[in-house]
Formats: sequence, structure tokens, C-alpha cells
Amino acid sequence: MNRSTALSLAAACFDDGRFLDQLSARVACRTESQDPAQAPALQAYLDEVLGPPLRRLGFSSRVLDNPVPGGSPFLIASRTESDAPITVLSYGHGDVVRGGAAQWSAGRDPWQVRVEGDRWYGRGTADNKGQHTINLMALEQVLAARGGRLGFNLTLLIEMGEEIGSPGLRELCEQEREALRADLFLASDGPRLSAERPTVFLGSRGGLNFDLRVDLRAQGAHSGNWGGLLRNPGIRLAHALASLVDAQGRILVPGLRPPAVPESVRRALASITVGGGASEPDIDPDWGEPGLTPAERVFAWNTLEVLAFKTGNPEAPVNAIPPRAQAHCQIRHVVGSDSARFLQHLRAHLDAHGFDDVEVVPNGPRMEATRLDPEDPWVQWALASIEHSTGKAPALLPNLGGTLPNDIFADVLGLPTLWVPHSYPACAQHAPDEHLLGSVSREALQLMAGLFWDLGDQGAAIAARRNSAGA
Repeated sequence: MNRSTALSLAAACFDDGRFLDQLSARVACRTESQDPAQAPALQAYLDEVLGPPLRRLGFSSRVLDNPVPGGSPFLIASRTESDAPITVLSYGHGDVVRGGAAQWSAGRDPWQVRVEGDRWYGRGTADNKGQHTINLMALEQVLAARGGRLGFNLTLLIEMGEEIGSPGLRELCEQEREALRADLFLASDGPRLSAERPTVFLGSRGGLNFDLRVDLRAQGAHSGNWGGLLRNPGIRLAHALASLVDAQGRILVPGLRPPAVPESVRRALASITVGGGASEPDIDPDWGEPGLTPAERVFAWNTLEVLAFKTGNPEAPVNAIPPRAQAHCQIRHVVGSDSARFLQHLRAHLDAHGFDDVEVVPNGPRMEATRLDPEDPWVQWALASIEHSTGKAPALLPNLGGTLPNDIFADVLGLPTLWVPHSYPACAQHAPDEHLLGSVSREALQLMAGLFWDLGDQGAAIAARRNSAGA
């Protein structure tokens, strides 16, 4: 059998309902990592839901305790062929955000896949159960078409705590570095650029969340008796924020800005159009860094966002000067930024502008930015394979606008990273009515079968070319 056979088998497992059956069984497992009561479901997903099909595909697997106390478990599964020249590491997560059943519309149940036209509703359909189910079913079809062989070794890492910040993932990868050694990282998460266009992204922007706090006194003071005499923390904080970002969203702190956009990144983004979908917000054309295209602003530049701002009691305001104010902020940043010193840059800037009463407090871990060179041989190989399978030129994003723990795979494990997402921007990920598109799933099954087939045929040559170039 040949490559076309593998793609036909991948389409058939969608058409005959096998993909729906397998996805339904996985969605039914209530793997809400934010709810400690669901810890048995997290364990069962690895032991009972994924374990048996992986064994049928020839994987040997281990379920490992989290190196961080109280963290969710991990699964490492490996499939080896004695003469395989390369090893590929793949990844997924089986945990989901809370179901929020009461908020779903039209009688939909987050724990049952419900097909309504092209939309397949259910918690985890898009993030991430549907995506790693597509990859594993595509792999199964390639094995069938190749007579039980892939032509490469495959290691699979599944975590059950991604939705709570991947606690223990870094430590586990350091601990299991030898078991996770590979030539290429290939996985699926996040959205395509659009439903119609297959997408490859090569990393992600990094992320740092922090709070700005102004705490001036123990209690509020009557605004009639004390107005004009006491500093208002809300006003102080508003002006502090305005010193960081101007009225059009441009970052004003030099230490928070990235270097110039590399030419290879500009070329990769030249054909990328952001937004425009029926259910997507309209882009504000004059917002953000001037001189950049919309694609460059979201994929090649840093942003500073205010996610929440509170002073006084917004639900029931009173005639009193509030004692304190707080803003929860976030920096998304690209490769080359001085991210290790962001908080220092913030502190120095606020002090220099007279805001020594504004406290800077980190809130959560810092995730580093990663970006594989768009001209890397693996990138060109993946784009050609996907176009061969779909007849469409895929979108190439040097990095995702959002943040994934890709720095662990790129920096800790030292791997070239390719992400091929199977969701789309309007999938309602993390929200009520999360869904996967059937049309995208069918196409994704085929393009992943094509990638796995081409890895068996071409992977060794690509790895050798990359190594000879010193990548």
C-alpha cells in the first residue's frame, strides 16, 4: 500500500464513525484538573482510556507521578523499531477546564459529544482531547497501510495539568530527559489561523502575569471631608498604567519591547491575514505598535494588557476615597525580549516616573518565548507534506500569539518544535459550547497521516540535512 491508501484510511475512520466513538469516550471522562475531586478521573484517563489503545498500537507506556507534590500524573509511551533512524516526540494533554454545564446552551452536555451540523460540541473536543485523538487515529491508519511499521520511533508525552499551568512538566522533562530524547517534536494544540487553512506554528509567545498595587491606607475616607487632601489610589494606578502603555496600546517602557522583527519572520507573516471570521472581533487598525502589520503585532511583537482593574467597590460604590487599587496585568513576549528582567524594568520605570507607591508583584510562573527558525529544514518539510495532502498552502506562524509550555521542549529538551493545530479561532475553547469542526477533523486526520507517512520516508534525510547545516 502507499501514501494515498493511508490518507484514504484516515478519511474512512472519520466517515464510518470510529473517530466520533473514540472522541466521545474521551470527552465522557470528566478530567477537570481545576477540581481536586476529579483526581481519580485524571488517573483513569491515562490508565483506562489511553492505555489500551496505545498498547494495541505497539506502545509500551508508563504512568508517572508528578515530581511536584499534589500535581497531576503524566504518561510516557514509546513505540520503537530496531532499525528506525529517527525518533519523534509528541505531546498532548488530557485535562480540561471546568465543564460549566449550567452555562451551555440548547440542552448541550459538556460530557457528551453532540453533533450539530459541522460543529461537534463537548468539553475537550477542541482542547485537547480531539486534537491528540486525531493524531493517534491518523497514526493507526499509517501503521495499517505500512504493514505495522512506521519507519521512525515515536515517544508520546501526555500530561493532565496543562489547564492549571503544567505544574511539574519542566521537572519531569528534566528527570526523563533520556527517555524523551528525539530528533523532532511534533504535536497539536491551539487553533489554526482559520478553519479553512491548515496551519503550522513553530513556538509560542512567552507570558508573564503580574499585579500592580497601590495600598495607601487602612480604610476609605469620606470624599467630601477628605477629597483634595488624600491621594486616590485608583487615579495613581491609572496614571502609572498610562506611563507603561500609551492611549493606542504602544508599550512605552524600552525594557519591555522586543528587538526588531527578523526578516525571516516578516517573510513568513507576509501572507498571513488575522481576523475577519464571522464570529471574530473586528481588529482595531490603529491599536498597538505603529508600523507593523496586524500579523506582526500579534505574532512578532510584545503586548502589555490590563486584564482586570479594581478600586473601591464597583458593584456598590460609596462616597469614599478607596484605600487601595489593584490591576492584574500580562505581558506576552517574543524571542529576544529581556524577559528575565521584565519586573526590574517595570520597577525602574515606575520609580523614575514618580510612582514609588505602586508595588509590582509577580503572579504565576514566567513562560519563555520560543520560535524555531522559519527556514529550518523541518519547517519546509512539514509545509510541503501538508500541501501535498490537502492541496492547500498552509499558514506558517513563526510562533503562536498565545503561550504554551513550548520552552520546555525547545530549551530543556533542545528540540526543533512543530505544532500542527486542529482547532479554529471560534471554537469556544475554555468557554461554554466548546466545539470541534467535523470538516477540520476529517482534513486533519488526512494531513496527519500524510505527515506520519512522510516522516517514515523522508525523516532521516531531513534530520541529516539539518545536522550537516549545524542547526
